Amino acid sequence: QEMAAFSEENASELRAATREGRFPRELYREMGRRGWVGPIVPEEHGGLGGGAAEYCLLTEEVGRHALVSPQISVQGQRWLLVWGSDEQRARYLAPMATGELIFSESISEPGVGSSFKEMRATAERDGDDWILTGRKTHVNLGAACDVTIFYAMAEEGLTSFLVDMDLPGVATRQTDPIGLRLLPTADVDLERVRVPSSALLGAPGQGLETFLSTFNLSRLGNASELLGFARRSLVLGLDYARERRVGESVVTDFQGIQWTVADLWAQLHAAALSRDLAARVIDDGEDPGFATSVAKKLAIDAAERVTNEVYALIGGHGLYHEEEFAQLHADVKVLRIAGGSVEILRNYLARRILRDDAYEGLR
Repeated sequence: QEMAAFSEENASELRAATREGRFPRELYREMGRRGWVGPIVPEEHGGLGGGAAEYCLLTEEVGRHALVSPQISVQGQRWLLVWGSDEQRARYLAPMATGELIFSESISEPGVGSSFKEMRATAERDGDDWILTGRKTHVNLGAACDVTIFYAMAEEGLTSFLVDMDLPGVATRQTDPIGLRLLPTADVDLERVRVPSSALLGAPGQGLETFLSTFNLSRLGNASELLGFARRSLVLGLDYARERRVGESVVTDFQGIQWTVADLWAQLHAAALSRDLAARVIDDGEDPGFATSVAKKLAIDAAERVTNEVYALIGGHGLYHEEEFAQLHADVKVLRIAGGSVEILRNYLARRILRDDAYEGLR
């Protein structure tokens, strides 16, 4: 209820920022002050001290109420909690959890796709420092952030660094995404940027380990946001359809529409149960890869179906920019790709089913 009231109070600014593709920094800071940006950070560092379940609940409600997603920051918080040095945690963790410090992930590269082996960004030793060079793309908040995690190939292999954005040689160019417009994307270029060894997250060559340590959790954040977007779309559609008269009936009196509503609700419910199970797997300390992949795939399927079929409820009412339906549809399309596309998830699930214990579970 508090999130719903906050969303209503700030609806005008949220709509304007979405239209403009602008990060509403002050609203985000206020969300941080209310504890909505640091769900997994211990209370002594300004967070809520929760686990995966609390993170999923909060992220779904953020999507449900069209607020600024804390997803990118939570991934950074996870990296710091698992891999950060005492110095890094002291410097970055609390302000990230309270919304004062903006974080981004500089991972994807133009033309490289999802293969780390093809990454072209480089990290070269120079005494006790490192020299970083590379171009990254699809970086949410890349032009608005204070610090980014930058993945590059060192002699030892894939390596991750925490890079302050005010360093010489860092340049950004904001881009114009169709969805998640409150977290606008950017290209981030590093041209021989010098960072100290204290900027390393983990050890040289541990980049894949650092990435995977947060990726399973962030999948559930993405799944939860998808469910929130779908819930918002369906509720808005039902609010309209239950009042829209067609002759002597309203739209929801028709059996075909009722079947659509039942199918959409059931698919959302099933996806939410899968997400909840995956969150429990993470909080119980078990291997979460299979469960989180299933959860995100089902969330993608459900959210895409809802945001497509809601037009059966709303008809021409949904064909205008002042309504939210097209934007919610675009938001879902972004998360269909970001953080592990549905095709990547299906490939992973098929490998697990065909070659190990997941197959035995079918017997």
